[in-house]
Amino acid sequence: MKLHARIACAAALAFPLLLSGCSYFIPTKRHLPVPKAPAIVQTATPDQLVEQLNQRWQAIQTLTATVEVYATETKSAEGVAIDIPSCRGYILMRKPKMLRVLGTYFGVKIFDMASDGNHFTLVIPSKNLAIQGSNTVTEKSANPLENLRPDFFLDAIALRGLDPDDEYMVASDTETVADAANKHLYIEPEYILSVMRHKSAHENVPVRTVTFHRDDMLPYEQYVYNADGVLETQIFYTNYTTFSAGKYPAKVTIKRPQEGVQLVLNVVRVEENVDLPTSQFDVKIPDGATIKILK
Repeated sequence: MKLHARIACAAALAFPLLLSGCSYFIPTKRHLPVPKAPAIVQTATPDQLVEQLNQRWQAIQTLTATVEVYATETKSAEGVAIDIPSCRGYILMRKPKMLRVLGTYFGVKIFDMASDGNHFTLVIPSKNLAIQGSNTVTEKSANPLENLRPDFFLDAIALRGLDPDDEYMVASDTETVADAANKHLYIEPEYILSVMRHKSAHENVPVRTVTFHRDDMLPYEQYVYNADGVLETQIFYTNYTTFSAGKYPAKVTIKRPQEGVQLVLNVVRVEENVDLPTSQFDVKIPDGATIKILK
């Protein structure tokens, strides 16, 4: 029997079954969760988004924060993830690029790091070790942790405004998020601000992308790229809370895919524009400490 004849025969046999309501052909209905949209969806032009980011950055001269730090190192080749015990962290930032991060465990200092934007010093008292180097990696180390520099931390705790030479574009998107606890789906309309910079006369490279939720127009994600346009840092801002400094994320998650490092900062306190003299960014190297220079 030819193919077209077989098809016609099969159709002729199936048609009466469909008309008869045979149970094998009754469609089944399933109830799916209906995504819930936010009550308010705001709109903004690309220029307005950039202006909002610039105004916020310009209003901050200094920032201090108290956080709980949770760190995880992932060694993908070995299939191992190492969770480092949490510590209390104290962050000081003064524009343009002064930074100090101090970590304690039950009141005992476990690390102290300061940077002037060009060079940094990290002291680890338990090892009687001091590490110094440039904020720019010139020679990659076999130890991924030694390739971390303070700039990634500075990028995470305060979203910088755009530089005059930066170019930008904005795209609209909608993400559907599942709330497993309440068995709900939520629609999150977003704006994605892409910031680019000229690498050559005919090529732009990404600098970073910032995702804003359109219900409150606050930033929830930031991806930061290196000079070659390779993704270096992923930052997620969640649980916005009102501190003395105003609205600030109570949880900041920082991921460094190339080094396999993740830091989670649970924010306890945030203050802005308090007096931070230069002496606050001095880290004293203990007498007799071993000094390691990173390039």
